[in-house]
Amino acid sequence: MLGTLCQWPRAGITDFSVNVDKLKAMKKAIDQWLPITSSRNAKWWYSAFHNVTAMVGAGVLSLPLAMSKLGWGPGVTVLVISWIVTLYTLWQMVEMHEVVPGKRFDRYHELGQHVFGEKLGLWIVVPQQLVVEVAVDIVYMVIGGESLKKFHDLVSDKPCKDTKDTKDTKHTSFIMIFASVHFVLSHLPTFNSISAVSLAAAVMSLSYSTIAWTTSLVQEDVQYGYKANTRAETVFDGYKANTRAETVFDFFSALGAVAFAYAGHNVVLEIQATIPSTPQKPSKGPMWRGVVVAYIVVALCYFPVALIGYWIFGNGVNENILFLLESPKWLIAMANLFVVIHVIGSYQIYAMPVFDMIETVLVKKLNFYPSFMLRFITRNVYVALTMFVAITFPFFGGLLGFFGGFAFAPTTYFLPCIMWLAIKKPRRFSLSWIANWFCIILGLGLMLVSPLGGLRTIIIKADTNGLYSMNSNLCPSTPRRG
Repeated sequence: MLGTLCQWPRAGITDFSVNVDKLKAMKKAIDQWLPITSSRNAKWWYSAFHNVTAMVGAGVLSLPLAMSKLGWGPGVTVLVISWIVTLYTLWQMVEMHEVVPGKRFDRYHELGQHVFGEKLGLWIVVPQQLVVEVAVDIVYMVIGGESLKKFHDLVSDKPCKDTKDTKDTKHTSFIMIFASVHFVLSHLPTFNSISAVSLAAAVMSLSYSTIAWTTSLVQEDVQYGYKANTRAETVFDGYKANTRAETVFDFFSALGAVAFAYAGHNVVLEIQATIPSTPQKPSKGPMWRGVVVAYIVVALCYFPVALIGYWIFGNGVNENILFLLESPKWLIAMANLFVVIHVIGSYQIYAMPVFDMIETVLVKKLNFYPSFMLRFITRNVYVALTMFVAITFPFFGGLLGFFGGFAFAPTTYFLPCIMWLAIKKPRRFSLSWIANWFCIILGLGLMLVSPLGGLRTIIIKADTNGLYSMNSNLCPSTPRRG
């Protein structure tokens, strides 16, 4: 049916002589072809593992480093407040999915258009959402390559050399190997078709997070005096930076890393769009049930890794806590492999809405024929572009800080609150009004200061390592002793 309906002339969509029923049938057929709206038979547990996969990204492994830059008091406060605020704004998104009776806002930008107007809503939401989703995929290319390389080094028993000219640390090669998987998986047509990949990714996220914090507790290091289940007396908790300016920039970058860790809002409406809905049983019920389960898993992953990782290693922790862990070797190797599997699923979760946007524009606006070849070309180009940028800027920590503040804070912390105020119009100085303005002010602060620290990190590392370098120092850093 789709092939018959979609054979319109280039100006056919605006030709008023075309039968209205046929136009409606065309629109329905296209919606059934597009990735987000093609299937609406998901269960509540789809919401749970899709949200876990989207939320618990590889950014969890950098949370101990963020804690080392924030310090105990500010660090714990930021983690707890972020968990509460983002759960609240995620609840708002779920509630607003069907805020208009009989209509579903299946995409983030559709809700933005309802609130801000057809054109302004697109300009406000789409650029930010695209930056978030593309940035996540770029970062996952980087961490996927890093973890795959670490797994290779552990199972091949090759020592990690701490020199820039060694041939043992070809990070670029591993990014390309990781990307090759996505040249295949990206051709899964719809959101529900990646459910098995997403479920595996969700299980892996809980697995490697648990390995990270439990193994940290029992690390032994004869040279520096680590003992099983104890903390080395020489671990230093103070800020690593040597100057006040460096400390401030590191603090800003850490705020962005935390913001990056809570990025699931950018795909929540798209996930909810796959759940069936009727007036008697709206989609928000099963969706919210899945979100609650997902956020419990988020807490079980984030807080132990961040707090125990920082407690054990102090400011000697690096961008990926797994790279500090060496024994038992087989378990650390498996944890790195779990990271690779997880970011494979996470990449697909964030790529699917991008594919939907691209294919919508090509088919609805530019009148391309909806075909396998169209998807084959556009999706391969997208994977190639994210791989190219990841190879150019393989700086995990700096990317987290920069993107976390630049785009993740708006779409996660305060844009849902602005939409809620515009739609629900709570009474001034009511609890809802105060809560939303608190989130808006917090999000604006993150958006303004976080990119500064992340950009500084990228510039420093680019100057140190060089761009397009085949070598990347992935060796565990030696903890600084007080």
